[in-house]
Order: sequence, then C-alpha cells, then structure tokens
Amino acid sequence: MTDIQDMGRYKAEGYSFYTEKDAALAENERRKIEYLEARLDYNQPESILRIYKKAIDDRVFKSPVGVLFLKNLQMYLLEQPGINPEDVDVIPLYVSFEGEFREAPKPARSRVKPAEPKPKKKSVALPVSIILNIGLLAAVVAMFAVALNADQPNILNYENAIQNKYATWEQELTERERAVREKELELQINSAEE
Repeated sequence: MTDIQDMGRYKAEGYSFYTEKDAALAENERRKIEYLEARLDYNQPESILRIYKKAIDDRVFKSPVGVLFLKNLQMYLLEQPGINPEDVDVIPLYVSFEGEFREAPKPARSRVKPAEPKPKKKSVALPVSIILNIGLLAAVVAMFAVALNADQPNILNYENAIQNKYATWEQELTERERAVREKELELQINSAEE
C-alpha cells in the first residue's frame, strides 16, 4: 500500500518513489501481477512466453515492481528446455539513467511566471451574433404565420383542410340524398295517380 513519508517520498512494494503517481503505478502493477500469478500455468511455458511478449509489446509494466516480475518470467523462460532463448525478448526500460538525482521537489509555480493580462478588445462578434439570432427568430415566426394563413394544405393546417374538405363532401352528399328522396316521393305520388 502507498504511504507518505515526511520527506515527500512515496513508498510502494519496498521501493521509494519520487512522486505519488509513480507509487500508485507500482501499486497498480502489483495488482496486475497478483492477477496474472493466479492464472499463470507454469506447466505450459509456451503460454507464459506469449504473455511475456504481450506484456512487453503493450508496455504493461513500467515501474521497478513490474520490471522485476518481467525479469522473473524471463529467467523462468530461459531455464525451460522447450523455449528457444532467442524467442525471449529483452526487457526494455523506458527511463533515462543520467546519474543526476533530484534533491528536493521544486514547485512549478516558482519557475513559471504568470502571464500578463491581455487588454480586452471590444468584440464585434457578440452583437452581430445577437442581431443574427433575432433575425433568424423573426424569419421562423414569419414562416409559421405564412404557413398557418395559407390556403393550400401544409404540415401545419393539413388536418383542418382535410376535415373541411370531407365536411363539404358530406354536405353535398346529404343535399343529393335529399333531392333523390324528393324525386322518389314525387314519382311514388305520380305512380299512385296513374
């Protein structure tokens, strides 16, 4: 588990790390190692070789904790009679060892100067945007007004137009039926007289 010391150092898995992020990475890699160890079958060196190569190719392990695990797998694979030593890749290290050690953390704020505030320019974009938005809103309202007052059926008034059309047809049909009934009555009267 990661804990903080007085000197600003962070510990994980027997290593002292310069940053908390590095210690957390080591702790995370420890959990990955526990997961893999529970599932590795050391009776099948070919599968361990595939896992070893995949871990190196995907850069799964970067901290000393993970590199030590890879080293143990590498040594195991090199001892296996069925594994060709040339198939066992070397372990890449993704850090530089220049021989210089950091003495104490230096806060970034002391090295970085705050940016000077830029003078505010009067922006023309905001008033233009507001005017355009008002114009577009007026255009949309005008289109709705025209569509509602149009004589031709459209998406806004098609239901009323269809209902009016059917109502007119129904009224015409009723008038025709009445006229037919009147004619029938006249014809029945005329046929009764004959």
